[in-house]
Amino acid sequence: MKNPTQPDTVSGSQAVIRAIQLLKLFDDDQPYRTLAELTTASGLNRTTTFRLLAALESQELLRRTETGKYALGSEAIAIGGRAMRANKLRSVAHPYLQTLAEATGETITLEVLRYGYGEAPSTLVIDEVTSRHLVGITQYIGSRLPLATTSSGKALLCWSVEPERQALLALLSPASAKKLLQEFPSFLTQGFATASGELELGLMACAAPIFDASQSVRAALSLVGPSVRIQANQLHNLAQQVALTAQQISFALGWRDSP
Repeated sequence: MKNPTQPDTVSGSQAVIRAIQLLKLFDDDQPYRTLAELTTASGLNRTTTFRLLAALESQELLRRTETGKYALGSEAIAIGGRAMRANKLRSVAHPYLQTLAEATGETITLEVLRYGYGEAPSTLVIDEVTSRHLVGITQYIGSRLPLATTSSGKALLCWSVEPERQALLALLSPASAKKLLQEFPSFLTQGFATASGELELGLMACAAPIFDASQSVRAALSLVGPSVRIQANQLHNLAQQVALTAQQISFALGWRDSP
């Protein structure tokens, strides 16, 4: 909803922030949006929204389809590609993802923690190598997934340092936070987190933390597959492979285990 105290005049940094917010409204579920939808979702008035959209379109960050709807443009794709290539974490980890995917046959993803003012904490998929099976799971690069019901989210939470972990848990429902706190001790002992049918029925997943040279958790390495192929005992064995690969990536990023 539009804040009535906000001025309609868009200038300077405020215009930049609002334009970025408009770009962030496009996702996998809604890749095409009308002016009316963007106006409602952004909380801006129609004139301001149209003016910002025109500016973004002029820079090819947005494009208009034949039906008049807006979609991300070619320049947004180019910027996203450059950002991915500049990501050291992704470039270092990718060969390990490929090796693990080949060894297990399942989909492997690399995910980082994503949260900020006004948005719920989630994981962001920054790389993926898909399953070789006809029946497999695809998360898609750029997808955001909930923390409490995914193995990657659990891993990122479990190995986060205080007070960040408590701050993130406070953003979840009391029931979810309580359940996670009960799971954390076993995760820490095993070296990996698991999720069985929590995000979606029949979805089995495991994840392990990736650390950098500062000993901070940098990302989570996750394996996902269907329950028709991955049983509980198999998930544990696969998780051990994931944990070993995550440790190898951590080592490549400069992490060293404390003596």
